[in-house]
Amino acid sequence: MTTPVSNDRDKRIGERDTRVSDRDTRIKDRDTRIDVLRALALLTIFVDHVPGTVFENWTYKNFGFSDAAEAFVLISGISVALAYGTKFKPGGRLLATLKMWRRAGVLYISHLVITMVVIALFCAAAVFAHRPEMLTMINIEPLMRNTPQVLLGIVALGHQLGYNNILPVYAALLLAAPAFVLFVSYRPVPALIVSGLLWLVAGIWQIAPPNYPEPGLWFLNPLSWQFLFNIGLAAMLHVRRGGRIPRNPGLLGAAGVYVAGAAIWVHSPLWGQITWFNLPVVIGGFDKTFLSLPRLLHILAISYLIVALPAVSNLFRVRPDNPLAILGKRSLPVFIAGTLLAMAAQVLKLINPGGAAYDTLLISAGIAMQFALALYLEWLAGLGPSRAKPVREEPARAPFGAQPVPARVGGY
Repeated sequence: MTTPVSNDRDKRIGERDTRVSDRDTRIKDRDTRIDVLRALALLTIFVDHVPGTVFENWTYKNFGFSDAAEAFVLISGISVALAYGTKFKPGGRLLATLKMWRRAGVLYISHLVITMVVIALFCAAAVFAHRPEMLTMINIEPLMRNTPQVLLGIVALGHQLGYNNILPVYAALLLAAPAFVLFVSYRPVPALIVSGLLWLVAGIWQIAPPNYPEPGLWFLNPLSWQFLFNIGLAAMLHVRRGGRIPRNPGLLGAAGVYVAGAAIWVHSPLWGQITWFNLPVVIGGFDKTFLSLPRLLHILAISYLIVALPAVSNLFRVRPDNPLAILGKRSLPVFIAGTLLAMAAQVLKLINPGGAAYDTLLISAGIAMQFALALYLEWLAGLGPSRAKPVREEPARAPFGAQPVPARVGGY
């Protein structure tokens, strides 16, 4: 005879099995190529943030005009579209907005924590390794001679340390993301035109958030970088609605020529000039602060080649349990750890320059620790019953071919 207790138990077991099945389906449907590309960007940022190693000469920035920062911001725009694009509808906009702002707050707090830990690392090297010159590096010196004002500047994001500039611009973009998503959702072409005009005006007239208390502007200007962010956002929203990125032979040829020409250019005597033909730097130069046109076109050309050529995009398709996919999925904690590890490696490199073997030890140890953290977080998330809700949305058309994209790609 079946008792009420056994019925309740069977019901709970059935609900748990359903939740686990839903979670497994969502994991199976996840397009891991975005995670893998994000992971590669994070690892490249780590290597680039340890200057002076032999590996720095072989990262993405050495083969074109853009670097991993452009890839990170473009992927961030894609991720916001995946996470919030379908939720930003009447009745759900307030909740989606609050979630984006909450995420921006997490990024802001993360930036402050990273900044204080990095300052502590360099102060420790100055004290215990008897290297007072450490306090003059990566924009720490103003803190030593003007402490109250600089501390205020750190909290207000007006004073940023060298190699610690990405999270502030990303937080600023997330604060504005609700307006971006709303505008792009209803009027994608006018939205991109307005976004492009803002990029152009900011670049020509050098408009950007000011530093404080030191003179100057933010190293990465959100008024400029929002254009790249919105391009990624608009492209993914287009795909989510059933559109496709066209595979045009002419565009493919132009993108290929541009990418190849950029790789040659950066290793030729042409590289290093501030601007060409007396054009504004944002048009004819390679400035990173205002995301000059050659840099913008380079990351877009690379992205188009990946999207439009299945043989290329499928190189980044892996199983969900692949370490690269897991690292990209856990991007924020990995980014925080990678930044701190890079700054610690900078200190060690300054104290003892070493050689190729020493560089290999520093870089490989840092990368291994980031993978270990990502795998640990993935293992931890898998403990206990899943709390994932059933996915009610149909998978969107994949941006990189015929495979489906999940309703949400997290960890951006």
